[in-house]
Amino acid sequence: MAAGATILGCASTGLSEEERRFFRSADPFGFILFARNIEAPDQVRALVSELRETVGRSDAPVLIDQEGGRVARLKPPHWYGAPAAAVFAGLYDEDPDRGAEALKLNTLLIAADLLDLGIDVACAPVADVPVADAHDVIGDRAYGSEPARVALLGRIVAQTLLDAGVIPVVKHMPGHGRALTDSHLGLPVVDAPVDLLRETDFAPFSALADMPWAMTAHVVYEALDATAPATLSELMVSTIIRTQIGFPGLLISDDLSMHALEGPFDRRARRCRIAGCDIALHCNGAMEEMIQVVEGAGLMDDAGSNRVASGRAMLGTLADFDREEARARVAALLAGRADIGRDAGS
Repeated sequence: MAAGATILGCASTGLSEEERRFFRSADPFGFILFARNIEAPDQVRALVSELRETVGRSDAPVLIDQEGGRVARLKPPHWYGAPAAAVFAGLYDEDPDRGAEALKLNTLLIAADLLDLGIDVACAPVADVPVADAHDVIGDRAYGSEPARVALLGRIVAQTLLDAGVIPVVKHMPGHGRALTDSHLGLPVVDAPVDLLRETDFAPFSALADMPWAMTAHVVYEALDATAPATLSELMVSTIIRTQIGFPGLLISDDLSMHALEGPFDRRARRCRIAGCDIALHCNGAMEEMIQVVEGAGLMDDAGSNRVASGRAMLGTLADFDREEARARVAALLAGRADIGRDAGS
């Protein structure tokens, strides 16, 4: 029987009996971890194993947001402290070879941390292109404000993760960089003309359309569909994401519990699936909401299952490398940068 078309969170560092029963019954496709689920390496490994045991699938995906900078659920002292994307973009501007080398090593270090814990999906890279007056919810999470460079650096991250054995999730398709509102808190409405959106916001996603997974944006693009954010818009998914951007991979919604969306959770999940999302993502671990999401999302279909298989076929295996040497090299490459925020080798 097909798994549920959902990826769900859990409430704490271990599963309650209620969560175990629910996940066994709901059989979500996968799970996502947040800071509330993280204490120490052995605890995370045990939680990842327990989550998979509830659904009886050792290959059930476990996701995490581990971009670096301010969006990193795994933090020092147990894990590598990766700098924000903008730090590498700045170094790349100064010296492309050094910037590319630092970014690849940084990504390998992230991948190694995830694989050590049994986590096999990284919600990265961010391929959004922020503009000057946009909300800083993207900000330094982006690889700059020039679409071609965002695409180039995003590809280094995505391909390095894939080659190491971690599925990358390109986000937030078709572009969150122009939003004036944080979609965690409200619904962003973008009024830019279509030609401008294609030239800037959509361009990095087109360049990365061969990647296996992507995540939608809870953003309304008035010039295309003024009635619904991309996550819930059949026009945005079928015409823009699938056809114009040309993305054939697994499409997951952004978190359905974000305040950009309104209405009952079963309706949110149903609408995102009707729009064309393969998977409904719900992150906060609230049981009452998850029950509704599972009901609304239904089961994985054959198209989604085939996309999962295609993505897995792209995975490589992390080669042996000296982590301490890699940390030291990243720190040396970034030495003296005022925008680093913290020690890359921590």
